[in-house]
Amino acid sequence: MGTITFIEHDGTEHEVEFVDGSSLMELATSNGVPGIDGDCGGEASCGTCHVIVDDAWIAVAGTRSDVERQMIEMSPECAANSRLACQLKACPDLDGLKVRLPEFQM
Repeated sequence: MGTITFIEHDGTEHEVEFVDGSSLMELATSNGVPGIDGDCGGEASCGTCHVIVDDAWIAVAGTRSDVERQMIEMSPECAANSRLACQLKACPDLDGLKVRLPEFQM
């Protein structure tokens, strides 16, 4: 177990405990983190779980796949560290991870 911190656009933080193997989208939606909808249920086909990985964590979290790239790059708030939370799986290496939420989801 560990924690992931979701930071809303206004700076409000939500620290969530995780279970290994859960996606960040699942963690956010099951813990009531506002701003993560996960409309496609984790299939990387909607972009409603867009998060921006903190610079300090990008080497551990990795970069987006081609599937993610197709969805996330349509967002006007796409950043270099943008990822789909449904494609990020919680694991011990991500304990303490911080991700910011864009002001608007697609």
